[in-house]
Amino acid sequence: MVNKNRMNRLAAAMAAAALVSVAVPAATAQAAVAPRIDLKVLVVDDGGSSVEAITAELRDTGVPYTRVQLGSSGRPVIDAGFLSDTVDGRPRAKYQGVVLPNENPFGEGSAEMAALTAYETAYGIRQVDAYTWAHPGVGLEYTDNGGYSGQLDGTQAAVTPAGKAGPFAYLGGQVAFEDNSALVPESFGFMGKPRPGYTSYLDAPVGSGRASLVGEYTHDGRSELVVTFGYNQYQQQFRLLARGIVDWLTQGVHLGQSRSYFAVHVDDVFAPDARWNKELNCTPGDYACPGGEGKESTIRMTAADAQYAAQWQTSKNFKLDMLFNGGAGEEWKAENGGTDALTAQLVADRAKYRWMNHTYTHPFLGCVQNTATIPWTCVKNAQGAIQYMSRAEISAQIRDNNNWAASKGIATDRTELVTGEHSGLKTNPQQPQDNPNLAGALADNGVKWAGSDNSREPAQRALGSALTVPRHPMNVYYNTGTNAEMADEYNWIYTSRAHGGSGVCEDNPATSTCLPAPVDVNTGYLEHIVPQEARTALRHVLANDPRPHYVHQSNLAEDRTLYPVLDQVLDTYRSLYAPSAPLVNQTMKEAGVELGRRAAWDKALAEGRVTAYRIGTAVTVKAPSGVVAPVTAPNGTKKQLLLGSADFGTAYAGTRSTWTAPELLQSAVTLKLPS
Repeated sequence: MVNKNRMNRLAAAMAAAALVSVAVPAATAQAAVAPRIDLKVLVVDDGGSSVEAITAELRDTGVPYTRVQLGSSGRPVIDAGFLSDTVDGRPRAKYQGVVLPNENPFGEGSAEMAALTAYETAYGIRQVDAYTWAHPGVGLEYTDNGGYSGQLDGTQAAVTPAGKAGPFAYLGGQVAFEDNSALVPESFGFMGKPRPGYTSYLDAPVGSGRASLVGEYTHDGRSELVVTFGYNQYQQQFRLLARGIVDWLTQGVHLGQSRSYFAVHVDDVFAPDARWNKELNCTPGDYACPGGEGKESTIRMTAADAQYAAQWQTSKNFKLDMLFNGGAGEEWKAENGGTDALTAQLVADRAKYRWMNHTYTHPFLGCVQNTATIPWTCVKNAQGAIQYMSRAEISAQIRDNNNWAASKGIATDRTELVTGEHSGLKTNPQQPQDNPNLAGALADNGVKWAGSDNSREPAQRALGSALTVPRHPMNVYYNTGTNAEMADEYNWIYTSRAHGGSGVCEDNPATSTCLPAPVDVNTGYLEHIVPQEARTALRHVLANDPRPHYVHQSNLAEDRTLYPVLDQVLDTYRSLYAPSAPLVNQTMKEAGVELGRRAAWDKALAEGRVTAYRIGTAVTVKAPSGVVAPVTAPNGTKKQLLLGSADFGTAYAGTRSTWTAPELLQSAVTLKLPS
C-alpha cells in the first residue's frame, strides 16, 4: 500500500512539473483563442479484455480512435507532440478522450503519464480507467474499509442518483452481473467507499451499506471514470454501461451513434413446415431422413394462432415481420378442402403486421439439387457445368408472390426479398458461388435488399444492384411445434453419443460444446433453452446490431414456442432501460441502409478521410462526398442550414443523434452546441 501511494504522489509531482513546462504555453494560447479539440479517442491498450471491450464499443458505434499497444516495440511515445500541436495558429488537442487500462499503466515516475496528465489538465480532456482496484489513488477507500473484493457473479448493482442524473440516465436502474454457470467464475472486482472528490455512478450492497463499482474521480483539474471490475465486450453488465462510458468520456459530443435494434422475421407464413421425428432423429420429407418415407407430418398455424399473434403484438407493443409464400398457401388450401381459415384471419389482420416477399412456393433458387447423395450435390450437365434455376423461373417466384399479396390487399415493399432458405446465394460447400441468374431476376423485380444468413455471411455485400441484409437465426427450430419436440431435437444436436445424441458437438469442439447431460424433454425448453436463446438475442440488441432475427411460422403454432423467448427479450430489455431508449423495430430495408452507411463510414475512417473537431460550442464534421456521418450531441444542439438553423438529430437515450451530411451548398456539417 505504501509503495502504491508513493507512486501516486510521484505521478502528481511529475504532472505538476509537466504543467509548468508543457501546459503553460497552451494555457496562454487558450486565453487568446479557444483550442480545437479533434473528435477522436486515444486508446492505450495493454491487451486486456476491459480495454478491448471499450475499443469494441468505439469501433461498433463509429467513434474514431487511435490505439497505442503498450506491448509493441514500435509503438509511438506518448508525449506533448503526440498529444497536441497547433493548426492555423490555434492550439489543437488531437484526442477528445483517453482510455487507459488503469490509472497509470506506464509505471512509477513515467514521463508518458506526466504528459497525459498535463494534456488532460490543459485541454479539459477526460480519462477512463478501464479496470483498476479500489484505493485512495482513484478516490476510493481500500476494500477493508467497508468495501469488498472477489467474485461478482450475480451481483445486483444499481445506478446511483448521480448516475441517473449523469451519464447513465438511459438505464432503468438495475445492473445485474451475469451468472450463467455455477461452475465457472465469470467476473471479479472491487467495491470501495467513495472519498472526497469521488462521485459514485454504480454501486452495490456490501454488508449494511453500499460501495462503488463505477464512479467519477475529480482531482488536480482532471476527471477520471474509475471502473473497478473486470469485464469483456459480451457481458451484459458492460453492454449496459458501454453507452454511458463513451458519452461520459466524450462529454456527450462524438462521432458515431448507437441504438438498441430488434426485429423478428417469421418465415414461411401460409406454408406448412415439416416436423421433426423423435424416433428417427430427423425430419421426414427432408432428403436426409432415411426411413422417413410415409412418416411425413407438418406444422402450420391455425386461425387461433393468428388471432393470438395479433393480440400478442398489441400487448407487447412490438410488430412482427411476416415473410409469406402465397403459392404454398394456395397449394395447402387445395389439398385441404378448398378452405383456409388461417389465410382468412391473417388477411383480415393484414394491417397489423409488416409483410415481406419470401417467394411464391418456396423452391430452392440455387443450383439444381441432386438429393440422392448425402449431403446433396449440384447437378452438372454433360460438359461439367453446374445447372442453375433460370432467371425467368426465379423472377416468376418473386413476381407471382407480389401479385398474390396485391390481390389480397397486403401492402409490401417490393424492394425487399428473402428467398426460401436464402437459396440462390452461395451455399458452401455444394454451391460456392451465387446462382448467376439471381442478380438479374432481382433487378427484373426491383429488389434492392435480399436477406442472407448471418451465421454464413455476417457482412453485407453486393448482389448485382441489390445488397444483402444478414439475418440472425434464432435457435428455435423450424421443424418443431411443441416444447417437447424442441427439447428432443436440441438434445440430439448438443449431447454426446454416450448420452444418445448425434455426437456433432464431439466432432466439432471448436464450434459447439456438448451438454453435460440431456435436458428434460418436458421442462428443458422453458428452463434451459429459452433463457439461453433470449440471452443470445438480447446480446445482439445491446450491441448496436441492426441485423434482424428470423424464425418460422411453425414457432407461432401449437405450443407457440417463440413467444417465451420474445417475452424474455422484451421484458428484460424494458426493465433494464429507461423509456428514453426504446427498442428500434426496423424494416429490413432500414437495416440494410444502416449497414451500408456503416460500411461507407468505416471505410472513410480507415482511409483517414474524415475531419471532425470542436471549437468552443461549434462542431465541424467533414467527410468524403456521398458519405453520411453518424454524430451524437447533447439536447439543444442546432444544425447550421444555409439560412438559419434547425434542431439536430433525433432524441435517443438522453442525447440527440443521426446520420447527417452537409446541406445544399455547404462543404461540412456545422453544429452549434448548447452553451
